This record gives sequence, C-alpha cells and structure tokens, in this order.
Amino acid sequence: MAQFNLDKIKRVPTEPGVYFFKNNNNDIIYIGKAKHLRNRVRSYFQSNKYQTPKNISMAKRIVDIEWLVVRNEVEALLTEANLIKQHQPYYNVNLKDDKSFPFIRITNEPFPRVFITREIVRDGSKYFGPYTDVIYLRRTLKAIRRIFPVRSCDYFIDQSVIDAKKISLCLDYHIKKCEGPCEGLATKSHYKVMIDNIISFLHGKTKTSENYIKDQMKIASKQLRYEDAVIYRDQLLAIKEFKKKQTKINADFDDRDVIGYAKENDFGIVVIVRIRNGRIASREKLSIANLDENDANLIKTVITQFYFDTDFIPSEICVQHVPDSIDELMVWLKEKRGKKVKINLPQKGEKAKQVRLAYQNAKLLLGEWIINKQKRKDLIPKMIQQLQDDIQLKSPPRKIECFDISHLGGTNTVASMVCFIDGKPRKSNYRKYNIKSVDGIDDFASIREVVFRRYKRVKEEGSGLPDLIVVDGGKGQLSMGVSALRELGLDYVPIISLAKKLEEVFMPGYPDPQSIHKQSPGLILLRQLRDEAHRFAITFQRQKRNKSVSESVFIDIKGMGEKKVQKLLSKYKDIEIIASKLDQDLAKELSISKAVAKEVIKTAKRIIS
Repeated sequence: MAQFNLDKIKRVPTEPGVYFFKNNNNDIIYIGKAKHLRNRVRSYFQSNKYQTPKNISMAKRIVDIEWLVVRNEVEALLTEANLIKQHQPYYNVNLKDDKSFPFIRITNEPFPRVFITREIVRDGSKYFGPYTDVIYLRRTLKAIRRIFPVRSCDYFIDQSVIDAKKISLCLDYHIKKCEGPCEGLATKSHYKVMIDNIISFLHGKTKTSENYIKDQMKIASKQLRYEDAVIYRDQLLAIKEFKKKQTKINADFDDRDVIGYAKENDFGIVVIVRIRNGRIASREKLSIANLDENDANLIKTVITQFYFDTDFIPSEICVQHVPDSIDELMVWLKEKRGKKVKINLPQKGEKAKQVRLAYQNAKLLLGEWIINKQKRKDLIPKMIQQLQDDIQLKSPPRKIECFDISHLGGTNTVASMVCFIDGKPRKSNYRKYNIKSVDGIDDFASIREVVFRRYKRVKEEGSGLPDLIVVDGGKGQLSMGVSALRELGLDYVPIISLAKKLEEVFMPGYPDPQSIHKQSPGLILLRQLRDEAHRFAITFQRQKRNKSVSESVFIDIKGMGEKKVQKLLSKYKDIEIIASKLDQDLAKELSISKAVAKEVIKTAKRIIS
C-alpha cells in the first residue's frame, strides 16, 4: 500500500479551508474543514493516545491530500457540508437517507405551484422539509389543497400567457379547488396573499390563515355569496382538523427543533422533533452510519446536512450535545433564515424535557433497528444452510468471497474477488487486482498472490474475515490459497476450490472431490459465485485490454501500424466484435488487404479464447 509523504504537510497553507484525503485509487475518503489547515492535517499523523480507531484506520490509507482555501470559517463550514453531500466519503459521518429526503417546494413563479419534490433546483424556489415521515408529508400537502385553492397544473403562467389565452380553465376551477389564474380570474397580488398564508401554515402559524379565511367568510356572507361562505367554512374546519392531529406540548409559541440521538457502535438514530406554535408539527428520523466517539462532530454534521437545502428553519435548535463550530453554525443559520437562530443545550425546564423526549424516541427506534437486524441475521437462506451441510462447515457461510484469474495471452494477468452475503452479491465489496509478482501464465502463483494480498490487508484493517473463501480451479489452486492463508496465520478460515468442467468441489485435506448432488442449492450458489467472479475478471481484463491499445498485439501484425490499430480499436469497441468479422468486410472498412484482415481476426480470436 502506498504511504503518505509527510513532506506534503509543509505545503498545506495555514489559512481556513477544506481538505480532502485520498487513497491509492485517487478516491476521496475524508473531507474536513479547519480554521488552520496545516495544523489540522498534521494532527492526523501524530501518534497519541487520543486518536480514534477510525482516524488510525484512515491515516493508513491516506496517500494524497488536496485543499481549498476559503475566506472564513463559515464559508469553510458550508463548503465542507456541500462537498460531503456530493462525494459521500467513506470516513465521514454518513446520513444514510439524505439523498432521498422529500421537500415541499413553492416555486419561484408569478403564480407559484406547491408540490412534493426530491430534487433541489436553485432558482429562488422555497423548500420546506426535509420530511422523513412521508405519511405526514402527504397529509400536510393534502391539508394545504383542502384549505387553499392553489393551482395543481404544471404550466408556467404569467401575464403574457394569460393575455395570449394559451391555457383554458380545468376541472379544478369548476369544483372550486382553483381560482383560475390561467385566465386572469385571480390577480397576482391576490394569489400572493394565498401563497404567504401557505408559507405561514407550513411554519405552523395557522392563526394567520384562520383570521384571513374568517374575514373572507364574513365578506362573502355580507355580499350574499353563500356558496363561497360555505367553502371558507370548510377551509376553517380543515385547519382545525389538521391541528387536532398535532400534540399540544407547551404554553410558549416559539418555533424550535429538538435534536436527540442514540447510537450503538458506529450506527445511530437521530430524532428531530419540530415544534411550531406550541405544537409538535412533525418527528423526523435520520439513520447515521460511520460514527466515532466525537458527539460534537455528529451534531454538527446533522445540523449542516439537515438544514442545508431547506427554508424551514426555526428560531431555536435544542440539542443533546453542543456541536463543533457552534458559532459558525449560528452565523450560517442566521443568514439562511434572515433572523437570529439560537443553538441551546438546555439543562432544566420544559426544553430539557423535550430533549430527553427526543432522546427516548431515538433510543426506542435504535432498539427496534437492533432487533430487526438480529431477526435478519437469524434468517439464514436455505441455500446457505445446504452449502454448510454439503461441505460440512461448523457455521453457516453467510459471507463468501470468491477469486478468479484472467489473462490476455499470458500478459496483463488480473484477478477478481466478488463477495456474496446471504447468497446475494454485495458489489460494494468487490475488488479487482493487477497481478504483480507473476510473469507469464501461472494461475497457481497468481491465486497465491491475490489471496495473500487480500487477507493481509483485511488482517491489518480488522475489517472482518469471510465465512468461506472460494477459488476458481482445482487442487493446485486450492493448495496455493491454503499456503497464502497459512503464511498469514489464517489457515483456520474455510477455503475450497470449484473446478470448471465437472463442477468438482475440492477441500483441504481431501484428495478427492466432494460428492455433492449437481442440483444441490449449495452447489448452485457456488456456481453463481464462480460465474460472477469470472464475469468481473473478464470485464476488468477488457478494460485493461482497451486501455493499452497502442501496445496491442495487433501492432506486431505486418501491415498494421499504430494509426491503423487506433482506427481498428476506436471503430470496434470490443475484441469480440473484431473476432466475429468477415475478412472482406474488415479489409474494406479499414482499407487494408484481405491477408492483413485475416491475420487481425485470427489474433482477435486467439485473444478471447
């Protein structure tokens, strides 16, 4: 594994900014912010007893660092939050669901629309949320449509559209669910008053809407518009019905969000209780992963990610633990809200009770998650149970890793490792390898190298060994895999091989293959593993094959220079296509002789055989 050159730290600036740690695949594995970039980066490479296990693990994988200097700490906070949301680095605290959070959007149009969206468009629209309880979200939108005659169509409407009479009244107008702005029957100013009331309603301030509707009902009654008065009465009843479903919890009418969390190892549940106008408006739940012991960093991450896209920000946020960068957070939230936002850690009184309530909710939800996880863990698929029985394992092989070797005519040898958990592919755990220590065709030595490299790294990381290792091949490949594990002191890990032709399963210590029924679900699972490892290796081999086109074996063919090879491989993206061509067709398409074309096709067939 490549190591980080500590001399690079000297080049890191001392200004505030954001830093990116990268691994040997050039992937961003961590993003952080700092008031003093160089000091913060240096702290990760200093040996001391205060380093968390996560930081120790991460530091081993850092091979490069990049940074971005910004004007101040608030800008660093925002940049960090935006980039974490974009890249989802492995070692950052991860809000597992935040990519799919829905919002209520009020569009930035002369006659705005109100609808549910999961896509944030920075065009001046207002966003309320995020909502993790979709049932509550739909109930809220349904209440808005019952109370306010907001248009439901997708048209863009302005005065020029109205004047040109491009849109006609729809059914909603005739059943009194829309006031007909498309034909100019509702003025822009009148429609804006309704949108302002919707915004107040979403902020939990229903009194404003109630007073407005009452006034409209009285006016309608005085003007003998009894049908309109009945509609206003029904709107008032809809507001009261909506309020009944919100629990009244305190006498003050301040808006606040209360954040509580509970965690188990590196996983946790965060509960955010939204209190509006003295009532619980909603309870949002977030799943968070990749935690460490830093509770202050956890709360900072929750606040920055949860409020990043929303206009639904209260005047106060009560927390279970004081977050990192609290001053910068309050400055940022004030800029977003347009008014001061306090972040408090209440010690007593009603607010402290509310924080404890949020914590208790989070603790209960975490308990449910642990129980459900255990239930899932206890449900062992039948094919796993059958495989355990077929090869006489002490425990069910729930996590299986399978290796395959692929080469291109003895060159560019590669290996693949695929992972199945409970009988299903776990593609995030797949790995591919360039074979480094083997020259020519030697599948035995290649298997030994890749098994050794894989489990040497797993042992160093402490990331968890598989329940079963499978190598593609016969007794020779198996003995090489056993040899690699023995050198690592891991020869207690079960390992088998699966030969291609007769589907024979070999196990250490047995000279003959195991007698397993050809239709056994266990053997079928092994075939699936072997075939998936082969597919993954071939895919990687093709990528390498196409990447090194200029050094291709086609250049050795007389009559094929570098330009013709480039033309060949740019025209035909896959070697299989070349192998399937007819001599005369390839000669015509590349402007080469039939003899040369024949040799090209022959070479292509040799490559893929």
